[in-house]
Amino acid sequence: MHPPLADFLKSRSAILSRGPLAIILIEDDAVVQETLQHHLEIGFRHILALSPAPITLPPDTAGRVTNLRWNTRQTGAHRDAVNAVIAAVPAGTWLYYCFNAEFLFFPFSETRTVAELLSFHAEERRDAMLTYVVDLYAPDLERHPNAVSLAEAMFDRTGYFALARKDGNGVALDRQLDFHGGLRWRFEEHIPPSHRRIDRVALFRNAPKLRLEADHRFSVPEYNTYSCPWHHNLTAAIASFRAAKALATNPGSREAIRTLRWKNSEPFQWRAQQFMDLGLIEPGQWF
Repeated sequence: MHPPLADFLKSRSAILSRGPLAIILIEDDAVVQETLQHHLEIGFRHILALSPAPITLPPDTAGRVTNLRWNTRQTGAHRDAVNAVIAAVPAGTWLYYCFNAEFLFFPFSETRTVAELLSFHAEERRDAMLTYVVDLYAPDLERHPNAVSLAEAMFDRTGYFALARKDGNGVALDRQLDFHGGLRWRFEEHIPPSHRRIDRVALFRNAPKLRLEADHRFSVPEYNTYSCPWHHNLTAAIASFRAAKALATNPGSREAIRTLRWKNSEPFQWRAQQFMDLGLIEPGQWF
């Protein structure tokens, strides 16, 4: 079965009654099963896998993945899908969203679950968690023309920076920054300005009248902050092939780019500790 997302949400399924729930938008056929399996392994209670056509689910999912019909290639597909789920689940439910070929890593995720992570975060009176999208890419585009290789994945170990985020009057917003780096920075001539940030509030707790905007920010300003006013809070990373896929396959960039590798490329070990060692994610007060 592959019912429409809207019909499933109207059914008020018991699946929607408790989190953490993951919303994964399937845009193409790149490592779909691996994406779903990774998020099951780190402890999401259920995954809503949204795709235009039915997908093959990983074996032994034990009813933990529901494949729903959604046009993931339409403009604002992530915003509209996430907001539809927000409107359907109880307030206080923890939600997460990403795309296929993206993988969530958080401090100590080798030994702890996402539910444990969010339980601690909630105890610190935080309702959202900043995640950095760390671009992954294959080192050889001739062997991997879509830039996706799980076995040989690389990422940039340096080149990340933050700029003050300002309101319409040019005043810096409290505890909000625009983060940059990775492929979107190195190949910015091929990336629209609106898509160059690497910050995404991918983990959040539902609240009345909450809405996600197209630029991955939320209608509630506090959700967009990187920490509380008193101390550093947990942050996480989404290791993502999405930008690499676009650069390697889009007509405007694929002929101009011979390789995505550079002097500061580092093989990805598929461990959160690697991101912690480089300062790309923050354990805050969690030990």
